[in-house]
Amino acid sequence: MDKIINISGRDIKFRATARTPRLYRAIIGRDMIADMAKLEKSFKKIEKGEEQGFDLLDLQIFEDTAYIMARHADPDIEQKSSDDWLDTFDMFSIYEVLPQILQLWAINTKQTSTPKKK
Repeated sequence: MDKIINISGRDIKFRATARTPRLYRAIIGRDMIADMAKLEKSFKKIEKGEEQGFDLLDLQIFEDTAYIMARHADPDIEQKSSDDWLDTFDMFSIYEVLPQILQLWAINTKQTSTPKKK
């Protein structure tokens, strides 16, 4: 699934497929499924007012996830790290971009079959 997200006045294409967690593990070295679960949990707490903001690991997960999804959509991205990729943007709000990335991730991981046992 592809999605275009506007960041700092630029339209950036992001992609989430079954291959995305493999790319994340190969490039970042962590488990994307566990990282995204942590990030989503933190985001929900912030939305409810239970937390004031993201911790450093949450920010790192967001940055790495955004980079991997963008690189997956455009393999010709010149930057070889999330830090270098982020340097190409002006300041932007994680609160504007993260919900769209979480939505893309949720669509990609949505269960399409129905369980046979009840």
